[in-house]
Amino acid sequence: MHGRPRKDPTPEEQEAFTVKASKLRSLQSQFLQFHHAKIYTKEALDVSAKLLESNPEYYTAWNYRKLAVQHNLNLPEVDNNEESVKSFLDEELRLVENALKRNFKSYGAWHHRKWVLSKGHSSTDKELLLLGKFQKADSRNFHAWNYRRFVTTLKNIPNEKELEYTTDMIYDNFSNYSAWHNRSVLLSHLLKEKAKGYSPKDNVFTEEYEFVRHALFTDPDDQSGWFYHLWLLDQTVKLETLLVSSWPPHGSYLSLSVDGSFGDCSLSPFTSLQTNTRTLPLILYFSEAVENICSSTVVIECENIVSNELIWRSLSGDGAGSAQAWLTYLNFPEEHAHSEKAYQVKVSLVCSQGNFSSTGVHHGDSSHIEFSVSVPPRRSEHVDLKNEGKISWSDESFCTHDTQFLESVLVNLFHLERTKIDETVVDYQWNITTINNEISHCRELLSTMNCKIGKLTLARLLMAHDTLMSYAGTSLRNVSHHAEVLQLYDDLKKMDPAHLHYYQDEYSIVLLKQTISNQELLLKHCRKYRDPSFPRINNFCLRLNNLSLSRIGSMEQLLWVQVLDLSHNQLKTLEGLEVMQLLSCLNVSYNKLCSFTALEPLKLLRSLKVLDISYNEIGAHSIDTRRYLCSSPLNHRSGGDWKTEESEMHCAEVADYWEAYAIFKDLNLIQLDVIGNAVSDEKIKSLLIKLLPSLKWLDGESCR
Repeated sequence: MHGRPRKDPTPEEQEAFTVKASKLRSLQSQFLQFHHAKIYTKEALDVSAKLLESNPEYYTAWNYRKLAVQHNLNLPEVDNNEESVKSFLDEELRLVENALKRNFKSYGAWHHRKWVLSKGHSSTDKELLLLGKFQKADSRNFHAWNYRRFVTTLKNIPNEKELEYTTDMIYDNFSNYSAWHNRSVLLSHLLKEKAKGYSPKDNVFTEEYEFVRHALFTDPDDQSGWFYHLWLLDQTVKLETLLVSSWPPHGSYLSLSVDGSFGDCSLSPFTSLQTNTRTLPLILYFSEAVENICSSTVVIECENIVSNELIWRSLSGDGAGSAQAWLTYLNFPEEHAHSEKAYQVKVSLVCSQGNFSSTGVHHGDSSHIEFSVSVPPRRSEHVDLKNEGKISWSDESFCTHDTQFLESVLVNLFHLERTKIDETVVDYQWNITTINNEISHCRELLSTMNCKIGKLTLARLLMAHDTLMSYAGTSLRNVSHHAEVLQLYDDLKKMDPAHLHYYQDEYSIVLLKQTISNQELLLKHCRKYRDPSFPRINNFCLRLNNLSLSRIGSMEQLLWVQVLDLSHNQLKTLEGLEVMQLLSCLNVSYNKLCSFTALEPLKLLRSLKVLDISYNEIGAHSIDTRRYLCSSPLNHRSGGDWKTEESEMHCAEVADYWEAYAIFKDLNLIQLDVIGNAVSDEKIKSLLIKLLPSLKWLDGESCR
């Protein structure tokens, strides 16, 4: 543990261990007999005490002590006798103290001491003295610090006084991570309460940055101060929750196609959307996860649409009640006129006490978006898609768009992104100035030594700076640090190969952000599908293939994408794609997806028609069965709604591939490619054909 190599015990040590184990087994046997018989006599308590003093990690024995204490306190001769009650509880405190002398990192012992003190019959005067002894033996023992917070709350010791204590402990040893952590906890309380001397928070954080800087420059390789610096950075960029993106975008004019085709395939994806149901998805994307998005916090003003009847759902891959992206559907009624009907839509977010981010931050002042939707009447004739051919993802199938058209589309995109949704003026000057100062100090430190955690912090500072500048309304075109951050992560991958995958994930996120936020770079990845005879897809394709991406991000800037190529990357999960509700065609072939559960975000994509997951690693790795109680969707969150009576398939057939069943059963795919995966055989193909009645092409061959 902690980098210390194991050593084989000597014969003497092995013999001593054998004797000790024999005694513990004897004690444990006696204890369990008393426990099962619910015997709480003095003899039984003595046995449990000896057992815990020898092995404080025996949690069952601590639970037995609680039952015994409760039993004895309820005896008639003890119930109303304060002195007897105190005697019983003091004996428990003495036992805990002896157990902690044996192992002062025992969870069970510390928890039991908390339980005894919470009874309210014991004095807390001795507790801080006891803590002093343990913290002298190990000043970083997080159990002792956690217990200290419990005791100071009981004794009503002011947070200001405890903050002074952490300062003394840090000056004594600035490698004391637990003291730094306790400092962040105390400061959070003081700032929230707006205690005297701790407001405004800008002044407090400025002093804290200076305080931690002494530790960083004294020993840059010690991580304790850097973790506290990361907490300060998080507080500096933690602003009011913002509505950062939406679909349709603010100020846009959208034309629906309601006959199942795009008609004019040259239309921009920002001005046209295919639908068969006269339904428009409305997506709101926030700067961080929020909860309680509903008809009382979001008001829709539009002809023939009743706002309080709309149902909002979180677009969260884990199904949680909070998410960055939220979805509802606007249903436009049938119009019998022969001309198009234009709808003006206004979406207002009402500032509400119930509208919190996942970190407890309120949403900012009321903000709104406005857009227009043109809905034509349904044509009497419907586009026949039955004889439509398959879509090819080969390079030959795509060509560059007309430069003038492409630039006009992307100019529209970047104009919409810069359109201010929230009219509230927020001053970010202190935040930006502070981050700039920290960037300068970090550069100064790295000029004198090659410190990996310093490089990682600089990368985080630079990205935080760019985020703040974007919130301040400044274009990132001339101020972004993406290239420098990418170089830092390249350096870190070489310096610290043990954390290669983490750095690669961060590198991927920055690379994607750089590509999408720069108009010239984005131009290189936009392609046109050559064959205009495919009315079911918009031929405007975003090709992000061959970029070595191991993770995807910047989803708030990809809500408009309908055709996406992520092939030839290193993706192991598709987390994030669930917010791309317009996505109709997706290529994730030649990645590192190792199971069908990696496709779970796709379950939320109602518009998805074409999917290529070929040449991944699905089925090549054994599934970690510890995730499941048994190999059945009945016990797994991704398949918990599985109902055998809804399927005509044999249960045994589904049981072999229940992960695939849980993913594909609600999709409406027309084309699917699974070839090149270890799991790809005739059995799985047969199952997929039964699961997907609309499927016409499987692995390039007609299946109807």
